[in-house]
Amino acid sequence: MLRLLAAGAAVTLTVWAVSMIRPVRWRALVYSLPLPMTVVLLTTGVRVDSGQLLGVTALYAFFGVTAVLHARCGWHILAADAAGVIAYLLLSRAFTLLPVLPFVPVLIAVCTLWLAVTAMLPPRTDRPAGPAPPRPRALVKLGTAASGALLMVGAGRFLKGLVVTFPYSGILTAIESRHDLGNFTRHFVRNSVCLFAFFTAGHLVQDHGRAAAIAAGWLAHLLCAAGLHLRPRLRRAPRPA
Repeated sequence: MLRLLAAGAAVTLTVWAVSMIRPVRWRALVYSLPLPMTVVLLTTGVRVDSGQLLGVTALYAFFGVTAVLHARCGWHILAADAAGVIAYLLLSRAFTLLPVLPFVPVLIAVCTLWLAVTAMLPPRTDRPAGPAPPRPRALVKLGTAASGALLMVGAGRFLKGLVVTFPYSGILTAIESRHDLGNFTRHFVRNSVCLFAFFTAGHLVQDHGRAAAIAAGWLAHLLCAAGLHLRPRLRRAPRPA
């Protein structure tokens, strides 16, 4: 029961924050914060291994399928969202059938994939987001968040460590961002390297305790995000005469 309440609170906080932010760039950054992942790591016995790295790449499939079906094929956002979840579950299930792979080779592989995907993505835009979608009532959103938490716990029975990256908050975030989902997906893929940093630091420190691993993961994530978002701004800043 405590795990369910904690996961529901983390999902609700993430989705609420995303719904309140208009610039797509910062909305994607908030979504990439490992809040739900932290709750799962704190409340379960899941250890950080190569499975979580593979799970982040499965998130590419979730958002990619959802964005293409909704923005290009004209599917209703709920149907596209469901198709994205199915794509994630199928890919994650395939990962769980593999033996536990060494962390470092998988890290090199997913970072190479990240470089390839970001190189192929269309240029990012920071144009204002489209018209704000109608906001559901507070009780409806709370009930949906609780349902997402239940789904996460159920998925953990067969996704093993990959449940840490299950898009339980992404399901609602895709609906909130449906008017600019393609742009949101591009920004999320770029920010996902910060999740690789989170899991890498956690993997290296987890033998010293769960709290130390999570603290190290957050520090690595925040440093990576700062380097990703502040360096371009510093380069564009005019130099003093």
